[in-house]
Amino acid sequence: MAIRYTLWLDPEDTQRHRAMEAQLLRYFIERFADYPHIRLFGADPYDYDAPFNRLHDVLMARAAEYCEREWCYVPTPEQLNRAFFLAVGESNKFLRDPDDGDPDR
Repeated sequence: MAIRYTLWLDPEDTQRHRAMEAQLLRYFIERFADYPHIRLFGADPYDYDAPFNRLHDVLMARAAEYCEREWCYVPTPEQLNRAFFLAVGESNKFLRDPDDGDPDR
């Protein structure tokens, strides 16, 4: 199996990698706008059928395809994951339970 990730094939091109990561962040935020509000975690955070977990799987696959098709760039799973969760943090589409363990809220 050949290495396809652009970051691994050309690690010196940091400007391109950072630009692609910023584009991924925008991509995820735009996709979140297409969905209703989603409750984070809920009863079981490990439930594969929970809306957040299903959304994660679908959007990760679509984002990888989008990058390759539109930008001729193959992102690593880490780049996709980081951009996804940064976008979750910036989006207002995700609701947290009142008692989510965050003492600052």
